[in-house]
Amino acid sequence: MHNCYTRLTQLLLSGLLLLGTAIVQASPEIQHWQTSNGARAYYVPAPALPMVDIRIIFDAAGARDNIPGVALMTNGLLEEGTGEMGADAIADAFAAVGAQFGSSSHRDMSVINLRSLTQADLLDKAVSTASKLISEPSFPEESLERERKRLLIALQGKKQSPGAIASEAFFAALYGDHPYANEATGTEESVQQITRQHLIEHHQNYYVGRNAIIAIVGAVDRQQAEQLAEILLGKLPAGEAAKAIPEVASLKQAERIKKAFPSSQTHLLVGQPAIKRGDEDRFALFVGNHILGGSGLVSRLSEEIREKRGLSYSTYSVFSPMRQRGPFRLGLQTRNDQADEALKILMQTLEEFMTNGPTAEELEAAKKNIIGSFALNLDSNSKIIESIAMIGFYQLPLDYLDTYTTKVDAITIEQIKDAFKRHVQSDKMVTIMVGGEE
Repeated sequence: MHNCYTRLTQLLLSGLLLLGTAIVQASPEIQHWQTSNGARAYYVPAPALPMVDIRIIFDAAGARDNIPGVALMTNGLLEEGTGEMGADAIADAFAAVGAQFGSSSHRDMSVINLRSLTQADLLDKAVSTASKLISEPSFPEESLERERKRLLIALQGKKQSPGAIASEAFFAALYGDHPYANEATGTEESVQQITRQHLIEHHQNYYVGRNAIIAIVGAVDRQQAEQLAEILLGKLPAGEAAKAIPEVASLKQAERIKKAFPSSQTHLLVGQPAIKRGDEDRFALFVGNHILGGSGLVSRLSEEIREKRGLSYSTYSVFSPMRQRGPFRLGLQTRNDQADEALKILMQTLEEFMTNGPTAEELEAAKKNIIGSFALNLDSNSKIIESIAMIGFYQLPLDYLDTYTTKVDAITIEQIKDAFKRHVQSDKMVTIMVGGEE
């Protein structure tokens, strides 16, 4: 076991030394096919190191919950047991071949990751074990109870975090009865309701071929990649893709929610539903937001709120596109007695930006920064697989990476102003303030 971990570590360190040859000089060519049971597969060869990264995504996350928390528990308990292996045996099986297995669940997607050396005997064992976890999970009662207790403790901990309280209130106010309002972790009440049968049914409904995508990046050829996809997902029934998530309604009016919290700082969030993946305006909004509040200490918001007035150490804005309209969010933390002033400057800066747009100098600097750092987003297998899995799950064009910098470079001031005007309504935003007295 120790030798396998040592070998994996040595290879990772060697990869850093070989970065000059491992970095993708151009956008990777993405190959695509479907497995025998309808899963969509995406593959990029990366022969520099004898390793392979695999990411499997099911449309089986929090937005699909009938009881909030079921998706997270289902995904998290995959590695707790199969019909023939317990949690300890599973952990030992991966450790014995130096493989890494992990999972996570969010609002849009439930994710499974596998990293393995490509030496045939090691890879075969890692993939065989992972295949059993994906297709034959047993969801042991004792593991369910342990996870329930862990989640309940985590949910209690969130009550002590003003940032977590603000985020939960923000999504609840933005999305109301829409599935996106639910936290992936569920609530104390919902977590108490979850049974093993709920996990089994969630797995049966959503962990099927036509509801999955698999991304493969590493030192395997196309034939090997196809075999890996079939072994990992081939035991699943074809099933059907999950139904479309309901569209997100626009906010009808502004809303301000103040929550007391015994802290010297107020956590402030402002925003509204804005953009979904694949929207035609995504590049104009991304470039514009880079200038407004997405570029750290050199952004407009940072200049007005931090540098000129010292109201907050950091402030930001971000578009978070999802399958349906994800939020446009602006945020900061400030002293309780400065919260109203900080909010006023935050909104004034947004409105001024929407009215006049960026300057030509700001736009040029933003483009250079985004385009110049683009290669760093593809300088490792783990970053490449994140990109192609995102492309696959949201069914973006396969040339998305090839055309990315060209589309960024083509953005104009007028396009930014027009995109913000159509996607952001500053007079119909939710404002969440957590801290100080009511």
